[in-house]
Amino acid sequence: MSGLVVAPGFIDMHSHTGLTILDEPQHSPKLTQGVTTELVGVDGLSYAPFETSKDLELFARMNAGLDGLPEIAFDWGSVDSYLRRFDVGVGVNVAMLMGNSALRIAAVGWDEGEASAEQIATMRRLVGRGMREGAFGISTGLDYPPGSYASTDELVELCREVYGLGGLYHTHVRYWLGDRHLDPFKEAFEISERSGARLHVTHMYTRDYIPDGVGALVGLLDETYAGGVDVSFDVYPFEWTGTRSTIYLPQWIQSGGPDETLRRLADPECRRRFVQDLTDADPRDSWRTQMDYVFVGYLAGGKNEKFESWTLGEIARYRGVDVVDAFFDLLIDEDLRVAEVLSPGPPGNRLQTFLTHPLGMIGTDAMYLGDRPSPRSYGSFTRILGEFVRGDSMMPLREAIRRFTSYPAQRLGLKQRGMLRDGLVADVTVFDPATVRSNATHAHPRTESTGIEHVFVNGEQVLRDGALSGRLAGRALRFGND
Repeated sequence: MSGLVVAPGFIDMHSHTGLTILDEPQHSPKLTQGVTTELVGVDGLSYAPFETSKDLELFARMNAGLDGLPEIAFDWGSVDSYLRRFDVGVGVNVAMLMGNSALRIAAVGWDEGEASAEQIATMRRLVGRGMREGAFGISTGLDYPPGSYASTDELVELCREVYGLGGLYHTHVRYWLGDRHLDPFKEAFEISERSGARLHVTHMYTRDYIPDGVGALVGLLDETYAGGVDVSFDVYPFEWTGTRSTIYLPQWIQSGGPDETLRRLADPECRRRFVQDLTDADPRDSWRTQMDYVFVGYLAGGKNEKFESWTLGEIARYRGVDVVDAFFDLLIDEDLRVAEVLSPGPPGNRLQTFLTHPLGMIGTDAMYLGDRPSPRSYGSFTRILGEFVRGDSMMPLREAIRRFTSYPAQRLGLKQRGMLRDGLVADVTVFDPATVRSNATHAHPRTESTGIEHVFVNGEQVLRDGALSGRLAGRALRFGND
């Protein structure tokens, strides 16, 4: 076949597959997008380091609405022992960040509260040890407890350790902070500026209802970069978001871990407090209105299976109960293992602006739970190639490939990948620029891409003529060695 493009393997800067790839190692949705390396441990939600197996298992339960809870042995604790799990055969290469939730559980525990100087010193030691074992830096997800309990000063101290070792600070910002628009990003920029750590803002986003919200955020970003803050970001090319449904719970309900969360969800007094908090925060009670746009993408158990793809509002009306009760009862029934999919509106100018910004690259934010995940998991890279490069001419093909390959490799510090050059590792993607496309939609999100013809991982062909070869050629990548 002639007319194909030979490119370095694509690098996904944000993926929630830190457990699912161990259970389903072939990882065909990524290989059929041309992805050869993905970054896990994002949003502050990593599976190492943990000091006890009990805390690891509790955290896996708490995060199961995002990454599932496969029937595997949770037999690791350190970054090194976790990474070794990927050396035995997975479809793509895996690089990891240490999430500050894991760090905080090890040093502080599950509860709200300010970390002491001694506890921060413990977290810094864990960061240093984990990076020497192969982590590329740390991540935060400042909407997800217990990592969200960290103060700005605490994060500055952790990032000073990251800076000293040359790693990356990768953050899902604290979206509820201050004006809920620019202030969350100002905190991230402050952490980078005070610590010296390189900053990567993940799934760059601003609310569409804010007048000129995109322009104001881009203006702040450009001003900050010009002022010397070393910042980059990623974005996914879909309007459909997705995460664990506990995102809609306030921080106080989630304090203490999964068992305490379930206890509060069942407590009528806690439900009354939650409703009162909603009323006090917004007399219009827009939370209930929003629930008519929040789709259930995944449920762990069988008794509620029919509700997958329903909105939470529809479930409440079907059951004849208030939406708060319907939501809390569903979380209890499913042991918190519920995922949501939401469309905040058409991507429009927001997506085009972020996709074409010189500091931007791609992160799928992929999660593979249930029948109706966000289509971004199956078609982000290929949608850009087929729709935004070939269809809309939003950016040149050469520039899209740079954002998929050499730019993220340089940002992570991958010295042997991201380019086609003698002596480098052969992670290679070959595609047809005339036919490559994403086939994933909200109605049919689990549809693989077409037009990616051949993929090589570590020199082995894992995709041939668009079909999996069956080889598991991926492995763990380690900071400083790859």
